[in-house]
Amino acid sequence: MATPAEMARLVQDTMLYKAQATVPRTLLLSLTGGGYIALGFVFYVTTQVGAEALPWGVAKLLGGVVFSVGLILVVLTGADLFTSTTMTLMLKASGHLSWWKLLRHWGLVYLGNAAGALTIVALMVLGGVQHSADGAWGQVVLAAASHKLDHSFIEALALGVACNLLVCLAVWAAFSGRTTTDKIMALVGPVALFVATGFEHSVANMFLVPLAIFIQPELAPAGVEHLGWWTFLTANLVPVTLGNIIGGGLMIGLFYWLVFRPKRDAGR
Repeated sequence: MATPAEMARLVQDTMLYKAQATVPRTLLLSLTGGGYIALGFVFYVTTQVGAEALPWGVAKLLGGVVFSVGLILVVLTGADLFTSTTMTLMLKASGHLSWWKLLRHWGLVYLGNAAGALTIVALMVLGGVQHSADGAWGQVVLAAASHKLDHSFIEALALGVACNLLVCLAVWAAFSGRTTTDKIMALVGPVALFVATGFEHSVANMFLVPLAIFIQPELAPAGVEHLGWWTFLTANLVPVTLGNIIGGGLMIGLFYWLVFRPKRDAGR
């Protein structure tokens, strides 16, 4: 396996390569990144239908393991994902990117991820997947989305920090591997941990909550408080995104750059 110092150099070189990509390429790779994470959540929802018969922890562990398929696809195909892209903060620290280029790259990836996640939302709604298992599939979506909007701003922020600490650790650890199997094994554990515990991932939420908003009119019982776009934005997406930036950009990207920064950056 690669040494920790070699991993730091590989991560920085890869992040720089992605940050310097053309706008069309970034948007296309971000589109797939959002779509793959959404598909991971589709798998998660499917495993939770009927899982109330299992012990709570076992059900969540199962969901976390299958959700890791999304990040595995992102890493193996070279897709762009906002949560791991926050690690490009190390490129600002090393002098390779200006603030404008950094924030521009983040914005493009975030936009592309949203488009990819919403594409999968459209496919699920048009395919009527929410009616699977006599509507139980859709009920899992509604319950999960409602829970995410119950957090206070601080709770959502903290859960976003914890989530991306683990996501970026998973991506960072995958750089130690030399084979496909190595990379998959490095990714599964941290992803399963964050999903099973209920931490908050901004891109995954770009899929789950909009899907819940679209299917709620036909599946939610009368009298249930309706999910809304404004509530999603203010109570979840904004604080979770900020938390993801702190967890991935500061606590992993910048931290490990300071510890293992390549010799070529030592004087910066």
